[in-house]
Amino acid sequence: MTITKERKQEVIQGYKKGDNDTGSPEVQIAILTTRVNSLTEHLRTHKKDYASRRGLLAMVSRRRRLLDYLRKVDAQRYLDIIGRLGIRK
Repeated sequence: MTITKERKQEVIQGYKKGDNDTGSPEVQIAILTTRVNSLTEHLRTHKKDYASRRGLLAMVSRRRRLLDYLRKVDAQRYLDIIGRLGIRK
């Protein structure tokens, strides 16, 4: 359900814009997407885990807000990140 420290570092390395970039919207969206995908797999086997489902919905909402912000600030960066992550518009 959670991602390991090593996996998180891999995601940050793949989406960072500079050397010290760990908090840009792209990095945050990529980390949330990794967590959402992991939790989705968990919920496929544990259908009655309602507490995790609630957490999943919160993560999806947070990711949606970050995507909306990115679309408002820079539409090209928004299109690039949803293309790389395979997220629907």
